[in-house]
Amino acid sequence: MTDTVIVTDEGAVRLIRMNRPDKKNALTGEMYDAMAEALETANASSPIRCVVIAGVPGAFSAGNDLGDFMKAAMGGGGLGTAVLRFLYAMARTERPLVAAVQGVAVGIGTTMMLHCDYAVAATDARFQTPFVALGLIPEAASSLIAPRLMGQRRAFELLVMGKALNGAEAKEWGLVNQVVPADQVEAEAMKAAQVIAALPPEGVAISRRLMKGAPDEIVKRIDEEGEQFRKRLQSDEARAAFTAFFNRKK
Repeated sequence: MTDTVIVTDEGAVRLIRMNRPDKKNALTGEMYDAMAEALETANASSPIRCVVIAGVPGAFSAGNDLGDFMKAAMGGGGLGTAVLRFLYAMARTERPLVAAVQGVAVGIGTTMMLHCDYAVAATDARFQTPFVALGLIPEAASSLIAPRLMGQRRAFELLVMGKALNGAEAKEWGLVNQVVPADQVEAEAMKAAQVIAALPPEGVAISRRLMKGAPDEIVKRIDEEGEQFRKRLQSDEARAAFTAFFNRKK
């Protein structure tokens, strides 16, 4: 396990904390693998009944490490096996997921919300998916789930136009359940997780499956998006966007 992802169990609740504050929790392959393992091992006969995903003060996640994406763009790769493993783990998890979001939630930091059953956002939260601006496309089956959740027009505004949402707007759009001051986010998320964990587990599992449906459709869309994402990484649009981004940082 990496120190950039900290996994702790508190009774029947597992807390997965992204812990790379110097990079605003930009996710590396090692972090994706660690989070995927934490989700996978919470399934089946595990005593875990609910999983909370959190970041650090000021940053849930700035999205994928753009250095990794730049290498993929130049090397002919795609999302990568670690990213896909994590996305599959989210789609197939047997346990309810709760998110505790403070600060920036960019790219997959936003699309993760679509797989969560309950989400608490801070008043300082900022959700944004700048995929298309980088010459890419949405991922994590967001092209399927977001229109169902918030309607096609709002999904287009979020995923294609890259509109940023604050906590209150994210709640209005159905992306999160609750908005609280930043110092209360984790406590409220853990409170919700403990309520879920205390419910009859089989009743929760069956109800959740009925509501979400079989994960096959989600996994299929993840794969379809992944193939298009790979192609887009090789496009002139994406290479130009990444080059411009890194030149601005110099």
